[in-house]
Amino acid sequence: MDLSAEARAGGRALLDRLWARGRAFLGCEHAILGGAMTWVSERNLVAALSNAGAFGVLASGAMTPERLSEEIAATRALTARPFGVNLITLHPQLLDLIAVCGQHRVGHVVLAGGVPPAPAIAAVKAIGAKLVCFTPALALGKKLVRSGADALVIEGSEAGGHIGPVSLSVLAQEILPHIADVPVFVAGGIGRGEAIAAFLLMGAAGCQLGTRFVCAKESTAHPNFKKAFLRAAARDAVPSVQLDAQFPVIPVRAIANAASKRFHDVQRETIAKVQSGGLPLAEGQLAIEHFWAGALRRAAVEGDVESGSLMAGQSVGMVGKEQPVAEIVAELVDQAAEHLLRVARRLQGED
Repeated sequence: MDLSAEARAGGRALLDRLWARGRAFLGCEHAILGGAMTWVSERNLVAALSNAGAFGVLASGAMTPERLSEEIAATRALTARPFGVNLITLHPQLLDLIAVCGQHRVGHVVLAGGVPPAPAIAAVKAIGAKLVCFTPALALGKKLVRSGADALVIEGSEAGGHIGPVSLSVLAQEILPHIADVPVFVAGGIGRGEAIAAFLLMGAAGCQLGTRFVCAKESTAHPNFKKAFLRAAARDAVPSVQLDAQFPVIPVRAIANAASKRFHDVQRETIAKVQSGGLPLAEGQLAIEHFWAGALRRAAVEGDVESGSLMAGQSVGMVGKEQPVAEIVAELVDQAAEHLLRVARRLQGED
C-alpha cells in the first residue's frame, strides 16, 4: 500500500487511539511488550526495546536477588525509558526478588509461570509497582483483577516456551469482551502489525512479542540459535509430547531438533523400565522431568542447537533476517497503522 505522508499520519493516529490505554499503562510510545525469554531478554535486548519506544521486560528466570539487582542496574545504564521485570512465581526467593525490584523502583512487575500467591501480590503492591499477571481463562482473569492485578496478558498456545492448551484467537474471544477493568495485552504467534491491529480492534490494549525479537541485532542469543530461528517455518515450532499420563510433561513449544526426538526415546525407554519393574515410578518421573534441565541455556547461550532447547513460537516463520530492534518495531507499527487505514477506507466504501 503506497501511502502519502498524510495517509500514514492518519493510520498512525488510528493506531495511537486504539492502544492509548496500553501506552498510558506502560508509559511508552508503542504498546508492545517484549516477551520475557530466559537467557535472551537481558539488559541489551530489553534496553533496545525500550529505547525503540516499546516496553522491554527483563526475564529473571532463576536469577538470585543479587544477580537480578545487577541486571536491573545494568539495564538502567542503557536506557532512561521504562522497562519491567518478569518474575517466576515458583522461584524460592520470589519475595526477595520483589524487594529488589522495589529497591530499584521498578515500575512494572510481571508475575508468570503460575497463579501468583497472595503474599507476592501484596509485596508488589507494597513497593508501588504496577502488577501484570498472565491468565489462561476468563474466570482466573477476573479473580486476578479482584486480587490486585493492574493488567493482564492472555497468551495463546502459539507462543514459544511453556504454553497452555488454547489458541490466542479463542482466548481473545473468551476474555477481551468481558474484562474492561484493566488493560489486557495479547500474546502468542504475533509476528506482524496486521495481527496487532486486529486484536486492538477486538479490545486489546496492546500486545506482547518474544520470538520476533530473538534475531534482533541487539539480542545476545548465540549465532547458532539465531540461525535456527531464521531457517525455521511455523510448522517447525512444535509442543513437547507427553506419552503417558503417569509421566507428566509440561508442554513447551520449541523448534524440533535432535533433542526433541531423543526426548521421545527417553520417555519410551523410561516408561518401559518402570513398567518392567526395573525402575521406581518416582525415579522415572524425575528422569523425564529433568531431561530438559539447562537445555535452553545450552542452545541460546552456548550455541548447542542439537541437544539444547530451541524455544520458539509459531511466529518464527516470520523471522526472516537479523534486524535492529528499532527497525522491527517500526515495521510492526507501520503494518498495524496501514492495516487500520485500509479497514477505515473499506468501511467508508473507498476500497
